[in-house]
Amino acid sequence: MPYHHGDLRRALLDTALEAVADQGPAAISLRDVARRAGVSHAAPTHHFGDKTGLLTALAVEGWSLLAGALTEAGEQKQSFAELGVTYVLFATAHPAHFAVMRAPGLIRGDDPELVAAQQRAGDRLRAGASSHDRGATSETTTTALAGWALVHGLSALLLEGMVSPEPGTDVATLARSVTTRLSAGG
Repeated sequence: MPYHHGDLRRALLDTALEAVADQGPAAISLRDVARRAGVSHAAPTHHFGDKTGLLTALAVEGWSLLAGALTEAGEQKQSFAELGVTYVLFATAHPAHFAVMRAPGLIRGDDPELVAAQQRAGDRLRAGASSHDRGATSETTTTALAGWALVHGLSALLLEGMVSPEPGTDVATLARSVTTRLSAGG
């Protein structure tokens, strides 16, 4: 996607997402991103400093998008299990973001924007767990962790091609059948 006047930072992020989708986050380079975007090799360095800065920006964007999706689901008073479906749908709709979000050795984990975006997403999951537990209890943290582990694992399995929905169903149906296990009678 050759860059034409406009938001160069956004163009570089979009190009980097394509590169991550093609090669994975570890294999991308700033030179390749610049080449794909049709800009000088110095352009990504100017905006992000280095590869870690670029991947951190993608991780911030991914966590922010996830937090937004979870917030919207929470505002619709969706159950904790449905928040899990939202997580799986996010991961499968944004596989390049999700790959970078799962690449802690390639990003600046202490970046303030990243920490804040992760906190927003975590807060939404904890709020769903609290609702599931009928109010904050000593078990709410464990409930949130159990839910996150379940949907994160399912997302990774789907993206890795290890599982897929049954013929005639979709990812949401599969995710819903798995997340209902979070209910007491599931």
